[in-house]
Amino acid sequence: MASRREFLKLALAGSGAVVTTPVAAAKAEEKSKRWGMVVDLRKCIGCQACTVACSVENQVPEGQHRTAVPVYELDGPGGPSQAALPRLCNHCDEPPCIPVCPVNATFKTDQGNVVVDAEQCVACGYCVQACPYEARFINHKTGVADKCTFCIHRTDMGLLPACVETCVGNARVFGDLNDPGSEVRQLIASHETKGLRPEFKTGPNVYYIGLDDKLASTVSVGGGARDLRQTNQSAAHEEA
Repeated sequence: MASRREFLKLALAGSGAVVTTPVAAAKAEEKSKRWGMVVDLRKCIGCQACTVACSVENQVPEGQHRTAVPVYELDGPGGPSQAALPRLCNHCDEPPCIPVCPVNATFKTDQGNVVVDAEQCVACGYCVQACPYEARFINHKTGVADKCTFCIHRTDMGLLPACVETCVGNARVFGDLNDPGSEVRQLIASHETKGLRPEFKTGPNVYYIGLDDKLASTVSVGGGARDLRQTNQSAAHEEA
C-alpha cells in the first residue's frame, strides 16, 4: 500500500500543481550558489596566518597543507622583488582530478566545492598527480587524498572559510559567484583577474588580482612550486 506521502506526490504530479515550502525555497536558493574566491596579491603580505588557521581548523598533519603561501623572487625592471602567492584547490569547473579517480571518491557539490569522500578513497594518488595546481596530497594520518574544501563544514553553516576569516590584510575574499551583488563578483568586474595555469582550461574558481604572468605560467605539473623554487635557487647560485 502506498504511503500518504507517495499518494500526495502522485496526486500533485498528475494535477501539475507546484507547492513551494519555505524549506524547499531555501534549498533551491542554496543550490543556486556557486562558491569562489578572489585573492588580491596587492594585499597579501605572506604572513601565513591563513596557512596556520587552515591547519588548525582542518587538523592537517604537520608538514602538509591544504593552503600555503610560498614566496618567490621575481626579476623586474627595477631589480628583484618578492611575490607571495597563496595557493589552494581551485575548485575548477572542469576538475581534472575527478575523471582519473577509479572509485569516484572525488566529486563536485551543487555549490561547486570539489571534495573527497574519505570512506571511498583508496589512496591511489591519481588525483594528486592530475591536479595542475599541486593542491592535493595523501594525508599522513588518514591515509587518503586530502585537499582544501573551501571549509565546506563552515560555509554550510553560513561561516567563512578559516583562511578568509583570519587573513589580516583582507587579501582573500569568498562568496557566491552567481550573485552579481557579491563582493567576489564586484572585484572580478572591477579588476583584471587571472588564474593559475590557464593553458589547462580547467575553469578555476580562484581568481587572482595582481598575478604576475611568470607565476601564472611557471607553476608546472609535477614539480609545481618546487620546480619554481629550484629554478630561482639555481639561478641565484649561478649568479653567485
